[in-house]
Amino acid sequence: MRGVVLLGERKVEYHDIPDPTPGPDDVVVEMKASGMCGSDLRPYRGARQNAERAVISGHEPCGVIAEVGSAVRLWKKGDRVMMHHYVGCGECKYCRVGYAQLCLVDHKTYGFNAHGGNAPYLLAPASTMVRLDERIGSPGGAAIACGTGTAYMALKRLDVSGRDTLAVFGQGPVGLSATLLGAAMGARVVAVDIAPERLEMARQYGAAETIDATRQDPVQAILDLTHGEGADATLDATGQPEARVNAVKSARIFGRACFVGEGNTTTFDVSPQIIHKQLTIHGSWTFSTVGLEECARFIADRNLPLDGIITHTYSLDQAAEAFALFDTGKTGKCVFVFN
Repeated sequence: MRGVVLLGERKVEYHDIPDPTPGPDDVVVEMKASGMCGSDLRPYRGARQNAERAVISGHEPCGVIAEVGSAVRLWKKGDRVMMHHYVGCGECKYCRVGYAQLCLVDHKTYGFNAHGGNAPYLLAPASTMVRLDERIGSPGGAAIACGTGTAYMALKRLDVSGRDTLAVFGQGPVGLSATLLGAAMGARVVAVDIAPERLEMARQYGAAETIDATRQDPVQAILDLTHGEGADATLDATGQPEARVNAVKSARIFGRACFVGEGNTTTFDVSPQIIHKQLTIHGSWTFSTVGLEECARFIADRNLPLDGIITHTYSLDQAAEAFALFDTGKTGKCVFVFN
């Protein structure tokens, strides 16, 4: 079968790999949808990779189980699944609670150092599978399998509720998901971005207020919206140093801030911005297997319009076009769909 490989310097290729055969504890998933994530842009934009060592991309897989290994008992052919795209030792305390990405021994990340979902079939341990609610379509399942699930877990870390004004910095797929989910949790959401297209989507999917950071100081704008106090909770989904600092500066005294955007380094003025504000800062890295299933159920039970944040769908043979558009930072969620 053929799969999409990201070689760096914005180069996309298709590589042939053998059709997968499950080991005793594995399943083979017939892919139905596979999302594109901001994390994919790092290998897409980055330095040129050795093509012989490259793996199939795609860490947001969603599909139907096609084959099961001889020792697999919890899954059967035809089950609809998302994938928790990490595998660890399976025995340490973090693996046992569903956080394989925190494995104390080592872990693999599918789509980065193990073959991912941008191919017709995916081979993975059965332990990485998470059931997809029947009320959610496959493109929505792909979105939940990383970006939307990441936003959900960050909001749980922040303990967001209807008492809160929540400022979300960045309205890409993760930030836009946080806007949608935060509004569903009852928060008054203030969405910050620099792309008019993404701010318009934020207004459509739950933002009470939007701030174009190219036109006004987002910190002052948030203070103006909160009687000079600042937001109860802030979330940075950009990974950009300035946005991270603004997330801290715009949080109120005794407020909470959470970082999910990866990369870069940031400098804070620790005493006035953090210590003297009694600020609580969280880091949140994706989710557990249990959290992934909980996110899907939250969305399904509340009939949230998750499909609306998916602005573009592509077939796998359109990968170069898909990544080129996603790279512009002007889209919502982009997803490969399979017949």
